[in-house]
Amino acid sequence: MSCDANCDMSYDTSCQAGWAQRLSIVVPVRNEAAVLRPALERLQQLRAAGVEVIVVDGQSRDDSADLARGLADQLLRTDAGRALQMNAGATASNRALLLFLHVDTELPAGAVPTLLAALDGGFDWGRFDVAIEPATPLLRLVAAMMNLRSRASGICTGDQALFMRREAFDAIGGYPVQELMEDIEISRRLRRRGRPACLRLRVRTSSRRWLRHGVLRTVALMWWLRLRYALGAQPGVLARLYREAR
Repeated sequence: MSCDANCDMSYDTSCQAGWAQRLSIVVPVRNEAAVLRPALERLQQLRAAGVEVIVVDGQSRDDSADLARGLADQLLRTDAGRALQMNAGATASNRALLLFLHVDTELPAGAVPTLLAALDGGFDWGRFDVAIEPATPLLRLVAAMMNLRSRASGICTGDQALFMRREAFDAIGGYPVQELMEDIEISRRLRRRGRPACLRLRVRTSSRRWLRHGVLRTVALMWWLRLRYALGAQPGVLARLYREAR
């Protein structure tokens, strides 16, 4: 039996014929001690199958780095900045395929074989649909709109677990090192190489930041910031506005 998109996260030995050794998962963290350990424990079956997990700590002031020890193949430290951290993780990897995973986002069963099938099928990059959990009716609507918008536009967010070929990542110079909207910008650059694989398999991302600041307020803030970015506002200015509004 060969490993294909029907293999799931049980990863029996028949699915371990070298496919997993092609992929690195890069996890940027900063002050995530409250949620980091369970997030990394969920990736241990993937590690056992041969997927490399790289944690990049951005000057955490808590125990994030210590908690990652033993649960990652590489633990790196950089200056703070999600784009900077993800670039550092990609540079440290020697794998042909990259998946960038936020601590708040959980991969579903079958995620890795499914993304491998998409990349082997001719796509340079892609993302998953997203579900925001624990969900409310309003958050279900928000997730549905996120998925529809990115499918129509080819612009993806970090919550959707972007994945790509290393050659595509290198060709565009990696993530743009900017304080905000790095996921929007890398999507724009990758889109010039081709449309993303928009996988209907859903990753689950935490609703904690939506609920902490209010769902409608968060939606309005992010749409306003994205509009400003589309109109040419500098990421540093938007990052300051984002911090002030939270």
